[in-house]
Amino acid sequence: MPSPAPSSAALPIAHVALRTLIVLNWLYGLAIVVLLTVMPTEQWIMTSLKLSPSPEADRVIFGMHAIAVLGIVTVPVNYLVLKRLLAIVETVRAGDPFVATNARRLQAIGWALLALQLLSLVIGAIVEVISTPAHPIDIDAGFSINGWLAVLFTFLLARVFAEGTHLREDLEGTV
Repeated sequence: MPSPAPSSAALPIAHVALRTLIVLNWLYGLAIVVLLTVMPTEQWIMTSLKLSPSPEADRVIFGMHAIAVLGIVTVPVNYLVLKRLLAIVETVRAGDPFVATNARRLQAIGWALLALQLLSLVIGAIVEVISTPAHPIDIDAGFSINGWLAVLFTFLLARVFAEGTHLREDLEGTV
């Protein structure tokens, strides 16, 4: 087993940041659940969006509820990404990042990022359906070139880690 890598300021920062993001992710999910179950009545949503009773208003309210539910769906997916990143940081801190487990973790992160990009497309489509010139809904969702590049990069990095692991195992076998 390789010795721990020289100390880097980035690793403790990444560790704290990921732990913080895990907590914030769950709080985000809790906030959405509270908003869906406690706060917004149909009248509250209509007032906050300045809607008058109409079929258009019903469509907007239904769409906003659907977007909130999809927001809840993102919480466990984000958790999957954050926990696996945290585990990878731990292996880097231990000086042994090129292990098969990290390749599998990166693969899982790639699938989770793909799921998040697909959810973003669905949310973007809902926004397009419910938004009107009289009542525009401005939610940053839909196609993201950076998001799709992150998906591709993560799958590529998973393959690099798998190959690095294989090469290291071959090298250890010849020594």
